[in-house]
Amino acid sequence: MASKRHNKQINKRFGAKSNTTMNTRFSYRKISILIPVVFVFASLLILAIFLNIWKTPVSSRRGPQIYTAEIVNEFPHDRNAFTQGLLYAENDTLFESTGLNGKSSVRQVALRTGKVQNLQKMDYSYFGEGLTLLGKRLFQVTWLTNTGFIYDRYNLSKFKTFTHQMRDGWGLATDGNVLYGSDGSSTLYQIDPQTLKVTEKHIVKYNGHEVSQLNELEYINGEVWANIWQTDCIARISHKDGAVLGWILLPNLREKLLKAGNRNIDVLNGIAWDSDNKRIFVTGKLWPKLYEIKLHPVKQHFKAGVIEELCVR
Repeated sequence: MASKRHNKQINKRFGAKSNTTMNTRFSYRKISILIPVVFVFASLLILAIFLNIWKTPVSSRRGPQIYTAEIVNEFPHDRNAFTQGLLYAENDTLFESTGLNGKSSVRQVALRTGKVQNLQKMDYSYFGEGLTLLGKRLFQVTWLTNTGFIYDRYNLSKFKTFTHQMRDGWGLATDGNVLYGSDGSSTLYQIDPQTLKVTEKHIVKYNGHEVSQLNELEYINGEVWANIWQTDCIARISHKDGAVLGWILLPNLREKLLKAGNRNIDVLNGIAWDSDNKRIFVTGKLWPKLYEIKLHPVKQHFKAGVIEELCVR
């Protein structure tokens, strides 16, 4: 669910007068030799520029960078967890929000074992969605309502309910100062964590197209990363203007699980960032695995429209 292009003029000066016919002929001869030489040189220069552009890897061109991912580690993940929000805390601890009415929860999970260490079940009427951690507080939103909850990060006790101004509750993330939110549209919201009012919002765009279905969010190195619902794509978004800065293509993860016989898995959803150790974790709804990944820029060209087809909703 947006592309970020010498004329050279040769001035030839002829003397108005010539002392002898020989000098005149010699001058024209020099010019007649010079013209094709200059022409050949200019042609070679243009060709060299063209070839250089053609061979320049994607990573050094302007515009959004495309990445694929290498699996660095695999960790167990609750195959019954309908993952809606995911974040890394510290000491190999994750917090996760799960969805589905009657199965929604906020949980603390051990990264290496996948074991749920603490769990707060939600009322049947609520469908858990995005989750983020700011200081000692966990913020969570819910689907099809404007209701959110704030929990104590240490015991997951719920101590506050709030109403937000997004159209719906899908994703949440934070840079430590503001909250970023998504509602399934192409809008990226900025929310004051004290008043919980929307302070700014931007339409996320790629190549002039709005990128909708923004889902689970994570703030990583000055960018907001967003799962695009029903795709294997993560958009790297500028929080300043909503421009897509890059795409991460992850179809290999779901395909790996399917090949292993996991037929009941749902879509890619869940991004967590270990800022201290520079580790990226991803998972999906009902996935039995959580992956640590390393990004690699794609070197080859993509045909026009491929990213739109794969990722833009």
